[in-house]
Amino acid sequence: MRALSAAYGQVARMRRSWYERHPQSVRHLDRPVVSVGNLSVGGSGKTPVVAALARLLLDMGERPAILSRGYGRRRAADGVVVVSDGVCVREPVERTGDEPQMLARALPGVPVLVSADRYLAGRLAERQLACRVLLLDDGFQHLQLAREVDLLVLPADDLTGTVVPSGRLREALDAASAADGLLVPGTESDVDRVRSVFTRTPVFKATTHYAPLRSMGTAARSAPIPRGRVVAVAGVARPGRFFAALRAEGYDVVEAIAFGDHHWFTGRDLARIEAAARDCQADTIVTTEKDAARLSPREGWATFPMTVVIEPAAEFAAWIRSRL
Repeated sequence: MRALSAAYGQVARMRRSWYERHPQSVRHLDRPVVSVGNLSVGGSGKTPVVAALARLLLDMGERPAILSRGYGRRRAADGVVVVSDGVCVREPVERTGDEPQMLARALPGVPVLVSADRYLAGRLAERQLACRVLLLDDGFQHLQLAREVDLLVLPADDLTGTVVPSGRLREALDAASAADGLLVPGTESDVDRVRSVFTRTPVFKATTHYAPLRSMGTAARSAPIPRGRVVAVAGVARPGRFFAALRAEGYDVVEAIAFGDHHWFTGRDLARIEAAARDCQADTIVTTEKDAARLSPREGWATFPMTVVIEPAAEFAAWIRSRL
């Protein structure tokens, strides 16, 4: 496994080096591109960071658009799928994938586009939707498209990670030196660990905040959902983090049910979950906003909204403005 990881890491390093030596192979959009990516396979918190950047750019008076590959779509389409034009969500989750759908619902005023060809999606966003900044979701390895800002979400655990298949990294750690800025989830200690390794790269802290549970039922609930007994359900890359966050916020997780990342729930899955909630006498079934994008409204279910704040906020905003 170690030999395979070394070989995989070397191939990734050679690929990055090839694009550096052949700049004519990189395509350029007219408007600035801000890429958000990571080194690890899934679960590093890229999508909430993209949402945070989109809100920051809106506050700056920009008109951002989000360009996504749309991983996990049930019905992939050629060309570009306009998930949202910034006014309304135009496509169902089966054609968009869960993360673009979640972003489109959460970010009014921000167009979201899905395509395997992010250059084509960017051209459409520039010319037809009048977007002035393009946010490239999961773009660190998408070297075919030029970017003005390359942001890498780098958890401190990645510092000791290994390349697949023996570990979770898509590239060796030295690839992080190519980033313009590093965003570190976790504590100040985690930020200090990353900063001690990458001394020449700006390092910022990505702090996660959780809001009260939000009902997924069709009827609006005026009263907040109490911190009672919950069955937690997650079809994400690292479900343990979701379950731990619920417990940390004071919810009594009486059962935790995990599925694979981007799992499409079947009727049998839902029946099993709801039976477990009855058996455990749970007050609520709680899932992630990403999972909720793949589900219809359901009584007795709720989401656990999560947002990310990049700190220090004023310093980061000034740095982004200067890069653009």
